[in-house]
Amino acid sequence: MTDTGEAIIIDSTDASFMADVVEASKTIPVVVDFWAPWCGPCKQLMPALERAVKANGSVKMVKINIDENNAVAGQMGVKSIPAVFAFKDGQPVDGFMGGQPESELNKFLGRLTGDSDPVAEAAQLAERAKDSLAAGDPGGAAQDYAQALKLDDNNAEARAGLARIYIDSGNDAGAKALINSTPEGQESHPEIAAVRSGLTLTEKPVADDKTAALIEAVKVAPDDLDARLALAKALAGGGRNAEAVDHLLYSIQKNRAYKNEAARMFLLTIFEAEGVESAVSIEGRRRLSSILFA
Repeated sequence: MTDTGEAIIIDSTDASFMADVVEASKTIPVVVDFWAPWCGPCKQLMPALERAVKANGSVKMVKINIDENNAVAGQMGVKSIPAVFAFKDGQPVDGFMGGQPESELNKFLGRLTGDSDPVAEAAQLAERAKDSLAAGDPGGAAQDYAQALKLDDNNAEARAGLARIYIDSGNDAGAKALINSTPEGQESHPEIAAVRSGLTLTEKPVADDKTAALIEAVKVAPDDLDARLALAKALAGGGRNAEAVDHLLYSIQKNRAYKNEAARMFLLTIFEAEGVESAVSIEGRRRLSSILFA
């Protein structure tokens, strides 16, 4: 426990913020709680945060009523309360908005004082994000994935998961930027490779009328393997991977070696994009094996 000779929980103002927070944080980590008397969630968070600070013993807590002191809150970009920021060595280093359970508050303080394992915590957040996705809550999953990455930039599951959420929301550019910023050594991780392959499939979408024309062309000439491959790429570009797999498997069965096994190579790209647990991949690989080893 750090003993600074001062109270570890105090009220502060805009005028004393530099002394109470910025300068103080050069000696002891400081948690700033922006609140207001009319804020219901603030009344729930504040006592829980106070208990966590007292239990930690190595952090100072500063409370600022934004009704009476709104200058610093504005400078910090506070849009809603409660808002909590952590300062260390004169700089803001972490923070959150809204209520948090005490278990999360303890982790928050533990990160600030070095008493928690950020890698393990990131892994837990990534797992919780998967559960949120399964429960139909992509917003909650995105928050957990983002927090996991903040704790551990090497967490490939969190990076890939957040990128997939970007893709599902139509933000391919954001997903691509996230994947392109993958730390060295993580580029070949299966989750990262899957997202990268998925982005490759959809980066050049084909117009619906052209896809329809390719469908008709294949109906007229079923063994036109060039048309089949073009159709498979058009379908995959539109997210219709299961249909694309059907056409690629047909081509492989007809002539596996055609154009340096172009159909098989593209099929493997789809499998990588889908991931090993995808029904499209599982069924497609089974059918591919039956063709190759018949």
